[in-house]
Amino acid sequence: MFLRTFGWSFGVSAVALVVAFLYGGPQALFLALVLGVLEVSLSFDNAVVNARILERMTPFWQKMFLTVGIVIAVFGMRVLFPLLIVGLTAKLNPVEAVQLALAKGPIDEPGSYAYILHHAHPQIAAFGGIFLLMIFLDFFFEEREITWLRWFEMPLAKVGRMNGASLVVGLFALAVIGQLSGPELQGSVLMAGIFGMVTYFLVQGLGELFDTDASGEIDAEDIPTAAGGTHGKGSSKAVQVAGKAAFMLFLYLEVIDASFSFDGVIGAFAITSDPIIIALGLGLIGAMFVRSLTVYLVRQGTLDEFEYLDHGAHWAIGALAVILLITIGVEVNEVVTGLIGVFFIGAAFIGSIRRNRRKVAEPEHAHTT
Repeated sequence: MFLRTFGWSFGVSAVALVVAFLYGGPQALFLALVLGVLEVSLSFDNAVVNARILERMTPFWQKMFLTVGIVIAVFGMRVLFPLLIVGLTAKLNPVEAVQLALAKGPIDEPGSYAYILHHAHPQIAAFGGIFLLMIFLDFFFEEREITWLRWFEMPLAKVGRMNGASLVVGLFALAVIGQLSGPELQGSVLMAGIFGMVTYFLVQGLGELFDTDASGEIDAEDIPTAAGGTHGKGSSKAVQVAGKAAFMLFLYLEVIDASFSFDGVIGAFAITSDPIIIALGLGLIGAMFVRSLTVYLVRQGTLDEFEYLDHGAHWAIGALAVILLITIGVEVNEVVTGLIGVFFIGAAFIGSIRRNRRKVAEPEHAHTT
């Protein structure tokens, strides 16, 4: 199972490292490897969330995630997205943006590719931070049969009973970061945050076009619930969907995956400004391993066996959202960003093991008494 799932990742990574070595020698090979490790560490929570969505898809759509999805991840987010941001910010056409990227100017050189992208970080962070914050809020504002940090999750569920609670909190957070971003960035940060919120609700709202029909397709109003895992009072067993409903889940999955990529793409420029090495490290190595990890979690049934992983992943999402919003005005080390997700996932995994042991011990105790 392990080799079958991760075989392609190891093969693609080997090819990527060879290409990096031929492109820039041992230094480029080392940087690509570092970026690959960075991406995996930053995206472990992403894999857990992706797995909960992916398990609701048929094998065909799971393959689409590994093929079309990886193309979007590598070329869309790691190559075209930075070029688009630089082109729009510096008012360059695509050819000029590519030429600027290949010039490999350092991040502290005004007018360089890395410099322009670094200074676009506040808008990128506002978009991604608000989008991820809405995912966090909608997950914990729903009443759930299973809770991990009960002392905190139960009050959040009570707040969620208020209509539009996540929208109110999201707008309040956006107003705060807009105020703290300063007069020069305030307008662009607010606009980017609004676009992040609009994107979130747009992905949800598009689902209303795909109501449940005789074929058994999921009502797309349930797409956020599907992404979050279990219904509040229902079973955690995933029901696979196909057709238009699966396509909507695929789109939702790609938007989430892109939002998780923002911090990695920006953080990569602290290591190297070479777009080729970034594409090889973050994309071909990192993104491929994250996708293989996602599929492995689905095929092993890990999320159903360790029931707190969903909660840990969404706490990691909330932490990442807050960190992205904070980085609009304060620099946060990438190590902190990476470790916070690992911490929540690790803690949720340990908590799940303890829960499973209690569930096994309870019937035995009842029998002896």
